[in-house]
Amino acid sequence: MKRRIAALAIAAVSIFTLAGCGGSSGGGASGGGAPAPAEEKAVTLKIGFQANTSSNEYRAAELLAEKAKEYSNGSITVEIYPGGQLGDDRAMIDQVAAGALDMVYAETGRLGLWEPELEIFGYPFAFDDFDHMMRTLNDTEYGKSIYEKLEARGWKVLADAYNGTRQTTSNRKIETIADMKGMKLRVPNADANLAFANYSGAAATPMPFAEVYLALKTNAVDGQENPLSTIDAQKFYEVQEFCALTGHIINDNNYIISKIVFDKLSPAQQEAITKATVEAAEFHTTTFMDDEKALIEKFEENGMTITTPDKAAFREACAPMYDEYVSKYGDAAVKAIEEARQ
Repeated sequence: MKRRIAALAIAAVSIFTLAGCGGSSGGGASGGGAPAPAEEKAVTLKIGFQANTSSNEYRAAELLAEKAKEYSNGSITVEIYPGGQLGDDRAMIDQVAAGALDMVYAETGRLGLWEPELEIFGYPFAFDDFDHMMRTLNDTEYGKSIYEKLEARGWKVLADAYNGTRQTTSNRKIETIADMKGMKLRVPNADANLAFANYSGAAATPMPFAEVYLALKTNAVDGQENPLSTIDAQKFYEVQEFCALTGHIINDNNYIISKIVFDKLSPAQQEAITKATVEAAEFHTTTFMDDEKALIEKFEENGMTITTPDKAAFREACAPMYDEYVSKYGDAAVKAIEEARQ
């Protein structure tokens, strides 16, 4: 796991012996960090994301800030802006490309809004687990080419972290795909999630996230799908009797820095922020994985029945998505995913 996360840092670290000395703040980086050595100009890097201050994402960002200051000898200060303070995720991702914001979290599949072929990374049942996704990104030629395309757009990926796997809660037991038939399943208004519901036989029901708890409580919808950490944070276990470990979508979280901003850092600062980010991503991944194990036990203690449906039938039902994808973008991504499958 650490090898795969650290692999994202290789390209960044390799420039340190080639780049000239001296750094400056620019783009979204502003002066005003902690006291710095005379040869380094202090910079402040702002990171924005949607998750709130009680989230694992926030805890990881706190570690990033701590380690960035430590490894830069105080010349880098990271300011954290959670809860969408700087805009929604799409706006923040755009800001980072332009150098108006320094850092952001972003799922690989979400970046399909700009590089459409990447939408497959958010497809249901594309990956067996997070390791499979990381092997696709880091160990295949196709995966490596993705980072080059993103960097050309202004996004430098320093690390990638696990951000949970989407599971399905409901007011009826789901043991096979047949149990999904006709179920009113709340999903976000995103193509991959809508497709999972519809191809599985459910009636996809998009609605704002803030309305989901009450809709479940009143049976306006029969179920919803989210990572276990979200199910816990929103207390959906209070109003749903069953949780099926469908594991249909693997969520990652890229730690992205603006290429404009990164290039204006000194070589030592580039190395410091890269090292700090890799450590934060490792913590991010470990925290989510450890929490998921504990949360299954917590849900059972709170009266939920946990089921583990066979994914093969779900995967087969969602196959038309991949046929459509290949017809639009070719089969390079599909081949890379299969190449990385163990």
